[in-house]
Amino acid sequence: MTTENVHLYRDTDQPVVLRVEDLLGRMTLDEKLAQAGCVWSNVLVENGAFSEQKARELLANGTGHITRIGSTTALRPRESAAFMNNIQRFLLEQTKLGIPAILHEESCAGFTARDAAQFPQAIGLASTWEPELTEAMGAVIREQMLAVGARHTLAPVLDVTRDPRWGRMEETYGEDPYLVSRMGVAYVRGVQGDERNVGVVATGKHFLGYGAPEGGMNHAPAHIGPRELRETFARPFEAAIREAGLASVMNAYSEVDGLPCGGSKEILDDLLRGELGFEGVVVADYFTTRLLETHHKVAEDRGHAGQIALEAGIDVELPQLDCYGEPLKERIERGDLSVDVLDRSVRRLLQMKFELGLFERPYVKEEAASDAYGRPEQVALAREIATKSIVLLKNDGPLLPLDPHLGSIAVIGPSADDGRLQQGDYSYPAHVEMIYKRSADGDTEPNLSEESSFQAGPYYVPMVSALDGIRSVVSADTEILVARGCDISGDATDGFDKATDAARRAEVAVVCVGGKSGLTPDATSGEFRDASDLGLTGVQQQLVEAVVATGTPTVVVLLNGRAFALPWIAEHVPAILEAWLPGQEGGHAVAGVLFGKSNPAGRLPISLPRSAGQVPVYYNHKSGGGRSQMLGDYIDGSTKPLYPFGHGLSYTQFSYDNLDIDPPAPSPRDVVHIAIDVTNVGDIQGEEVVQLYVHDPVASCTRPIKQLAGFKRLAFDPGETKRVTFLLDLSQLAFFDQQMRFVVEPGVIDVMAGASSDDIRATGAFEIQGDARELSTADIVPTSAEVD
Repeated sequence: MTTENVHLYRDTDQPVVLRVEDLLGRMTLDEKLAQAGCVWSNVLVENGAFSEQKARELLANGTGHITRIGSTTALRPRESAAFMNNIQRFLLEQTKLGIPAILHEESCAGFTARDAAQFPQAIGLASTWEPELTEAMGAVIREQMLAVGARHTLAPVLDVTRDPRWGRMEETYGEDPYLVSRMGVAYVRGVQGDERNVGVVATGKHFLGYGAPEGGMNHAPAHIGPRELRETFARPFEAAIREAGLASVMNAYSEVDGLPCGGSKEILDDLLRGELGFEGVVVADYFTTRLLETHHKVAEDRGHAGQIALEAGIDVELPQLDCYGEPLKERIERGDLSVDVLDRSVRRLLQMKFELGLFERPYVKEEAASDAYGRPEQVALAREIATKSIVLLKNDGPLLPLDPHLGSIAVIGPSADDGRLQQGDYSYPAHVEMIYKRSADGDTEPNLSEESSFQAGPYYVPMVSALDGIRSVVSADTEILVARGCDISGDATDGFDKATDAARRAEVAVVCVGGKSGLTPDATSGEFRDASDLGLTGVQQQLVEAVVATGTPTVVVLLNGRAFALPWIAEHVPAILEAWLPGQEGGHAVAGVLFGKSNPAGRLPISLPRSAGQVPVYYNHKSGGGRSQMLGDYIDGSTKPLYPFGHGLSYTQFSYDNLDIDPPAPSPRDVVHIAIDVTNVGDIQGEEVVQLYVHDPVASCTRPIKQLAGFKRLAFDPGETKRVTFLLDLSQLAFFDQQMRFVVEPGVIDVMAGASSDDIRATGAFEIQGDARELSTADIVPTSAEVD
């Protein structure tokens, strides 16, 4: 292609930087403002179809982004692809510059769209302790999004969270910055792929400290010092940036030390771009800019809010142009804001569009879109992840696994036969609940419109409930007694009699309890759904107590996104499964573990508290924390978690032997090899998550009592031994000293290998020799593992 008959920005032979500058130089102020904003997809609809008239009104100057077709419509893949093609066709053919848009979507636990695979919620993904599965899920998300023309996802959540009162804990990978980093890097790699022009942009959110809100309340301030902010909360973002090329970041709604994250140059420019090396596009969490005026009270009006956000580094306002529209234009035209600041953001977005190849390939093949959905291998992956996410918290007796040929089983509880309750707040059904039509009494009306409809409705991929799964596993002669017992919420106990009768008649009772994850007022966890009480909602605890009182051996299955505080159940119920929100194949996963078709090996990515009064409780607290001085415990209970970080049982047993550390006296620049023999000493196949922890006992600043430094999930035959060698780069031990230098200090380092943060099976130490090493956070190298 030559430049004789085409603008330079359309010349594919030119470097992207020149194409960007050429296009930017041709743009009016209105066109630049349009690129820094977004248009809701559903406002481009009239009479059930794409409306050119609406497009002429709203897209005349183009747009940076289009907001979510998937989670706001009932469109199936082919119709969704056609709708996006219509939008792109209008932009390319009927606007002056022909700049394509980026369609962004959600995909925390699978693409949030009709017919898309619905995987376990993120807290369940983290419970697998197998990043490779997260990357595989990301590849499915990428394929399904690409098929309908979506090129940017607002995921993953990289927040480190230690407060289960916060409803969004379920969207995170837990409490530990190393585990969150490994899962986050895997997700970004899976979604973005190896080449930008055939990938989907991932968005790390929420920058920064959003997972540590005051009182566990959404959007509340985060009280975090500069060291902890960098060493703990920024660490997963930097890992995703440095290791996986994270292309987009979203701000947090909250503030840190008086600085609203969506309006702070110190956070979004100095820290994110300066210290962490981010070079991509920062998108606003929805309505962030307006919140600078209405929530944080740092802006006088919309224009002022827009200027603060733009100057801080918010490149694109989502979900629609508001503060970045006319209010920002007025401030630029009267000289309050230099257009150069706007150009900076528009330049970043245009570069992304060129790198995605949208100018050359703006359309997708509508007739092939459905081919990326519903394939057997995708369903199999959802089932594998769900199975590997289940954590066996307790198994006295042992009661589990159950015999599939038992004579009778009672399946009880509100979560036993409700597939909707197995999905997180960013699943497709949960998300479109916000826009269901509702009748006067608050019930959801059925959607009777055509399948190819823009009206969202309660559509699901095929969901396997726990009851479905149990029915598929037990013998034809097994009597299954079913009783709901009660609802997720409310005080009604009229179902108790049927539930206890079923339990008395059965050899074993499986009680499925939990919550409803979502964004509507009836949800018990999820965005906007914070809690002060961490027990089971409604009368579910009383239901469990009533079933246990029958004397029938009882298993409790927890299906929820929140880390419950359940000391009574932990004391009185012989077997407990934490299944989190396991997605579409959750029932098969639960039944497989209950009946020994699968040997559980999930591990907790967050400590389970004994009560809300313990919060925050997490394993890697600083020296001097984690106990009440002088006597240790509270006056009314233990300071230890109910179940610790990394905990999870198996149907077999493992031994740890022959810990070896080499070299024993490394320099601060060395890699230390830490090897341990792990043996399956039981008589059945099983998997073990081998966990490596380290501790710096004497340092110039207080350090965690232990910190996760490596892990590996391994499968073992009965009697099999594997030697795991962790390659610990000593950059993992660096911290910010008293002068805020990032250093590895000389001295003794304790080494711990085990099955959880509290179940340490082997200990040792090495001593770092020589002078302190000053380095950059960019020098951090993750721990790798070799297996013999």
